Amino acid sequence: MNTPKGIVAYATYLPRHRLRHADLGAALGTGGGTGSRVAASFDEDSTTLGIEAARRLPRGGERPGAIFFATTSPAYLDKTNAAAVHAALGLGADGFAVDLAGSARSGTGALLAAAASGGLAVLADVRTGLPGSADERDGADGAAAFLFGDPDEAIAEIVARVSVTAEFLDRWRTPDEPAARRWEERFGLESYLPLVTEAGRRALAEADVAVPDHVVLSSPNPLVARRGAALFPARVPAGRTPGHAGAADVGLSLAEVLDRAAPGETVLLLAAVDGCDALVLRATDRIEGGRQAHPISAQLAAGRDVSYTAYLTWRGLLDREAPRRPEPEVAAGPPSARSQAWKFAFTGSRCRGCGFVHLPPARVCKGCGAVDEMEPHPLSGVRGTVVTFTADRLAYSPSPPLIDVVVDFDGGGRYTMELADAAPDEVEIGMRVETTFRRLHTTQGVHNYFWKARPVEDER
Repeated sequence: MNTPKGIVAYATYLPRHRLRHADLGAALGTGGGTGSRVAASFDEDSTTLGIEAARRLPRGGERPGAIFFATTSPAYLDKTNAAAVHAALGLGADGFAVDLAGSARSGTGALLAAAASGGLAVLADVRTGLPGSADERDGADGAAAFLFGDPDEAIAEIVARVSVTAEFLDRWRTPDEPAARRWEERFGLESYLPLVTEAGRRALAEADVAVPDHVVLSSPNPLVARRGAALFPARVPAGRTPGHAGAADVGLSLAEVLDRAAPGETVLLLAAVDGCDALVLRATDRIEGGRQAHPISAQLAAGRDVSYTAYLTWRGLLDREAPRRPEPEVAAGPPSARSQAWKFAFTGSRCRGCGFVHLPPARVCKGCGAVDEMEPHPLSGVRGTVVTFTADRLAYSPSPPLIDVVVDFDGGGRYTMELADAAPDEVEIGMRVETTFRRLHTTQGVHNYFWKARPVEDER
């Protein structure tokens, strides 16, 4: 079926940490091999990953009327995680935001919902596997965001869609378990291949495409992903993706193709999860000017190593003695609600009289003393420079030491922030940094989200 909206912008985010397969194999006494998996940091979850991807979308243009957030690893249950994405993007109170959570199929659900309404689909996941499992080795953490809008502005359009559904127990996880379980891969292969074949053939026939230029098959069953894609020949060889990323996988796979697709080329996108969803997309003449600024290939090539023990600790699979100091207090709801623009969108204030920038926002200007002469001043997309720093080995942190930096932001504003994705010996005065939405800590089930600084790779 044809949809009225097209993809007008997309962006992805892969965390910077990498768990090397060789280190994993050495720790478990198994063959490690080459390569690595993309791993979220201790202060990242599906919400922060999704926000990072959505923030990378081009600024300007129409505000999305709805946000559809898909994940299999929601930071909260019984609370809408998409609301934090909405707040971090500085969208105010207008608009609809909803979660699609459960299986990896929710990623396709978010794409189709956003395509139908002209909204924003945000797909994010932290993929955890038990030690020694295929999910641990071949999984990945990441996020993708797709903005749908006017077909005349689209960089890619959906020209056909077919979905088939079947009920069989291939993969499952109860809400209180950290990782999924599954039957052997051959059972999933026998169940999925007929569904993939039917959905793919019907979608190509509906789109009147004999041989697509690109074929992508996303499935949590690696055997299905390999064998299923071989059923449909493609004109262009497949690219490299980070590994299966749960609900985000279909988005990351599509984004990798859009990073390379030429105008007029077609994409057969197959998502084999509890059935099969087949989409045929066509890149428009606007694709070359609409690619994301940070292609997946470049994000994969970057990264910093993390030890296996640190990774297990971050995932909660290795219970280590906590720091011998009090845990942070629970983040209270009322003050968070009162300071929503500051806490979630990092919006300070600028004096209309003298231009002094205040972080956090203030009523009385420190520059000229004016009262209530302020205007909102968003800084979440502004870079800055480290003017001084300290490594605090006494402060509570799941990954000590905690590094604090004082940042002077371009255009005005100074603030003390925690530094993420860096070691003490990598910090220096004059370092360029950018903001990143992270989880400061979690206490009694409450996630305290705020902004941190991180090194800017392209300005080193």
